[in-house]
Amino acid sequence: MPFPTIEPTVPALLRWCGERFGSADFLIAGGRTLSYADLNRRSARLGMSLLRHGVGKGDHVGILMPNSVDWAVAWFAVTRIGAVAVPINTFSKPRELAWTVRHADLRAVLAWADFGTNDFLARLEEALPGLDRQRCGRIAVRGAPFLRTVAVWGSPDRRWATPVADDALGDAPGDVPGVDAGHLTAVEACVTPADDVAVIYTSGSTGDPKGAVHSHGALIRHSFNLTHVYVVRPGDVLFTSMPFFWVGGLITGLHAVVHHGATLVTQPAFDPADALRLIETHRATITLGWPQQGRTLSEHPDFAIRDLSSVRRTSMPAMVPPDRRPVACDSLGMTELCGNHLGADPYAEQPPHRRDTVGPSIDGLTHRIADPETGEPVPTGQTGEIWVRGYSLMQRLHKREREDVFTEDGYYRTGDCGAADADGWIRFTGRLGDLIKTGSGTNVTPAEVESALCELPGVLEAYVVGARDPHGATVVAAAAVPGRGHELDAAALRDGLRTMLSAYKIPRHIWVADKADLPFTDTGKIVRSELAEQLSARLRQQATADL
Repeated sequence: MPFPTIEPTVPALLRWCGERFGSADFLIAGGRTLSYADLNRRSARLGMSLLRHGVGKGDHVGILMPNSVDWAVAWFAVTRIGAVAVPINTFSKPRELAWTVRHADLRAVLAWADFGTNDFLARLEEALPGLDRQRCGRIAVRGAPFLRTVAVWGSPDRRWATPVADDALGDAPGDVPGVDAGHLTAVEACVTPADDVAVIYTSGSTGDPKGAVHSHGALIRHSFNLTHVYVVRPGDVLFTSMPFFWVGGLITGLHAVVHHGATLVTQPAFDPADALRLIETHRATITLGWPQQGRTLSEHPDFAIRDLSSVRRTSMPAMVPPDRRPVACDSLGMTELCGNHLGADPYAEQPPHRRDTVGPSIDGLTHRIADPETGEPVPTGQTGEIWVRGYSLMQRLHKREREDVFTEDGYYRTGDCGAADADGWIRFTGRLGDLIKTGSGTNVTPAEVESALCELPGVLEAYVVGARDPHGATVVAAAAVPGRGHELDAAALRDGLRTMLSAYKIPRHIWVADKADLPFTDTGKIVRSELAEQLSARLRQQATADL
C-alpha cells in the first residue's frame, strides 16, 4: 500500500510541500491563486494568530465559508497547530447551525461575513440567542457554552466578530503575546499521527448528522493512497466544485493535489457555465463531481463551444466523449471512512462481470458482507450489509461510545448493502433501509430500477422508493427528472422498462418532476423518506381523480 514517506501529520505535510513545490500553483478559486509556498506561509501566520487568541491543541474550530482560498488557509492553519477542524455546511439553516456549533463543542468559528444571499453573521445570531450582546474574544452564550471567538474575513459590522485581515485575527482581550515562528515550530512538534485532525459531519439524510472523528495519520495516508488508486500525477490540474465541508471535496480534491504538487481549481458553488469556463481556461486534466453534474454540463448551451480536450479522467462521464469515459467499476465511499473504501482505477480494463461493481477493498481495508440481523458472514454472492475496518476508519463518532459504533472485532456497519464475488469485488445494491418490500411480498432494490430509468432517452436523474398506495400497501414508485430540452411521458417510461426489468420491479407510479421539486440534503443526497411521502400523496390524488 503506498503511503507518504513523511510523518503523516498536517504540519509535516505543509513543510514538505512548501519546500518541494514552492511557487507552483496549489489552489485557484474565486479569481485568486495560492501557491504552495503561500499556503505554508499564510496558514502559519493564521495559525500563530489563533495561538495568540488562546486556541490550542485539541480545541474544536469551525470553518463556515464556501470553497475558497480562505477556506484552505483556515483548514491548514487550524490543523497544523493541533486544533481540530470542523467543516460546517454552508447551507445550514439557523436551527441546524445551532445544533452543529453546540454538538461539536466549538471553541472558535472562522467565517466569511456572507456569500451570495447567505448572511452568515445574521444566521449565527439567529442560531445563538444572545450573541448580538457579546464582545469579540469574550463570547459566552448558553447555546454554545465553549464558544469564545468568531473570526470573520472582511469588515464585519458586529461587535462580537473578531476581524481577520492579512491572515491574522484582530486584537482582542486575552491575547497571548510572544507567539512567533519558533513557538509555532514547538507547537507543531507536538502534533502526532494519532491526534484528532477533524470532526466531519455526515449529511444527516437518515437523521441527525454524525460527527466522524479522524486522525492526522488516517487523513494524510488515505488521501495519499487514493491518489494512486485514481492516478493523480504531478502537473495535473484537478477541477471540482464539490464542497470542502464534505469528504469528496476535502479528500479527493483539496488533499489529493498536495501530495503531488498538482493544482486544484474550484468554485464556491456549482455553476455549469463557470465550470465549463474554468475547465477550458485552466486546461483541467481531471474533473470530479457527481455524474448528474456531468449531464448538466453536457446539456448547457456553452458545452458545444468550450474546448475540454485536456480532460483525461473524470467521474462525470457525460461531459467527455465515449473514448475518454471510465470503462470499469464505480466506487463507494463515506464520511466515516475518510472517503472511498471500495474502488479500483475506473480507467483500467476489467472483465465484464466486474463493471457493475464498486470494486474491491482499498488497500489497507477489510470488508465483510454480513447478515444485518445475526452479524454472521453471508455466502459468496449473497446480499448482506457491508461492514468495514482498517486504517482510514474514523477513530470514533463524536459523543458516541465506542461500543455503540463498532463491533467487538472492530468493524463498522456501513448501512450499505452489497454482494461479494469470490475475488472480493463487491456489487452495491442500495442502503439497508432503502430496500422496498412490496405488498405483494417481493423485494426491489431502488438502485437497479434507477439505473434502468436513467438508460431511457431523456432521463437526467431518477429516484425510486417504496410509496403507500391508497390501500396502505407498499408499491414501487419513482421520480424522473427530464434532461434539458426533453419531455418525458410516464406511460412511455413504464413501457420502456418492460424490456429491462421484471414486471414487479416496474414503478406503479412515475412522477415526471422538476429537480427543484424534489427533497435533497444540502450535500445533494435525495431524502427518500420525504420523497416517499410526496409519491404516496400523488398516488392518493391519482386514485381520487380516477373515481
